[in-house]
Amino acid sequence: MLLQTFCHIPGVGEKIERRIWEEGITTWEEALGYPALEKIVPSKFSRSARSFLYRSLQKLEGGEARFFKEHLDTHDHWRLFPHFQNDTVFLDIETTGLNPPQDYVTAITIFDGKRIKTFIQGINLPEFKEEIMKYKVIVTFNGKCFDIPFLEQHLGIKFPHVHLDLRFILRSLGFRGGLKACEKAIGIDRGDLRGVNGYTAVLLWQKYREGCPEALETLLAYNVADTVNLEKLMVFAYNEKLRNYPFPQLSLSLPPKKIITPYQVHPEILKEINHEYWRTVSQKEVKV
Repeated sequence: MLLQTFCHIPGVGEKIERRIWEEGITTWEEALGYPALEKIVPSKFSRSARSFLYRSLQKLEGGEARFFKEHLDTHDHWRLFPHFQNDTVFLDIETTGLNPPQDYVTAITIFDGKRIKTFIQGINLPEFKEEIMKYKVIVTFNGKCFDIPFLEQHLGIKFPHVHLDLRFILRSLGFRGGLKACEKAIGIDRGDLRGVNGYTAVLLWQKYREGCPEALETLLAYNVADTVNLEKLMVFAYNEKLRNYPFPQLSLSLPPKKIITPYQVHPEILKEINHEYWRTVSQKEVKV
């Protein structure tokens, strides 16, 4: 919906943007060809509006997502998604806990809509720094509060990307709860990973460190599921946001239902971990 966006122009808010649409002007090119554009835009900004639209076209053609990040309010960044879809990466991390530097990253998965890449502590984690800079837009769930700050502190890198955090985009649409709750609300089924959560991921890493390779594979399968499901949520959220605007023709097709992942879930490992967890809880209750 970026080409239909005018609220990034200095002096143009949502009300004026809707007035522009009501005049039958629905794209930047139409606006540039509209002789009375200056009468719609506040006089203080009217002279610069046209040149700003020319500049916007140039920035879009040059793939400069950061320009729009800087000139759009954060709650409107979702409008960029289709135009930078080929430069978008979905990201999720697993950690040993919530508090760096005591806790650390165990795995990172990124997914660009076609390829899945995983980065694992002690194996190839340093490669993430170079790989993530190939993209312009990052999509996460709660990444603004957790994933990105954790990575910045743990890996010592800064992220110049446009960051679309689905936690807040979905909340604006009335969805509450964590990632799994939002997935369930739109019909995503986790299959063998149903019921697995972030704490399970911590226990899987511990079991891997104790010498169980199947635990690592299950952890990575979980991390991949967290990541690839973000694409479905992003497309869903974009289409739902679009319902509030007069451009139904801009809706996106949902991605394929199933992505083939490179890792296998080992249900017996999950069962074993679950048994060990409840045994530990029971022992603590007895001591108390």
